[in-house]
Amino acid sequence: MFSGIIEELGVVKKIWSHNNLTVLEIKTQQVWADTKKGDSIAVNGVCLTVVKKEKDILSFEVMPQTSKISNLGLLSVSDKVNLERSLMMGERISGHFVSGHVDYLGTIRRKAYRDGNLCFEITLPSQYQRFISSKGSVSVDGISLTVVEKRSDLFSVYIIAHTLKNTTLGFKGPSHKVNVELDILAKYSKG
Repeated sequence: MFSGIIEELGVVKKIWSHNNLTVLEIKTQQVWADTKKGDSIAVNGVCLTVVKKEKDILSFEVMPQTSKISNLGLLSVSDKVNLERSLMMGERISGHFVSGHVDYLGTIRRKAYRDGNLCFEITLPSQYQRFISSKGSVSVDGISLTVVEKRSDLFSVYIIAHTLKNTTLGFKGPSHKVNVELDILAKYSKG
């Protein structure tokens, strides 16, 4: 379980295949420090297990289905990724509960200033519309965000300068693919 508060941007150092799995090797600056083999780390909002740790490089195996339904399958060497360690009991939860199980791969339709605030509009497939509501929570590439508006085929979120500077949203714009995880509370209450 995660909170959607990104700890750092990691850098993809190597991508290779092994036994029908994709292996991602990601360089970190701080997340590696107290991480051990077997720990869960959210990579762009996808819960992955550390299979190897060498100094500041964490390795993860990605199943074919995960590569297909998330933007992890679109990564290249040198790409930056959002990283967050799993929650520890007794800590504050600054975002919202994020499971790391991506619901769909969305597309950024628009990135523009609206009323002086940077707004991202992201596609919303019809089967997920009932789980998104104005002022509700959503995770985009693992980032805990608040929905500003929902329309028939998209939802919008405002991005503050801190989030833009410290997450992958600073590099993304129209046509980029993002991992969307709907609010777990909305899924269970409206499921």
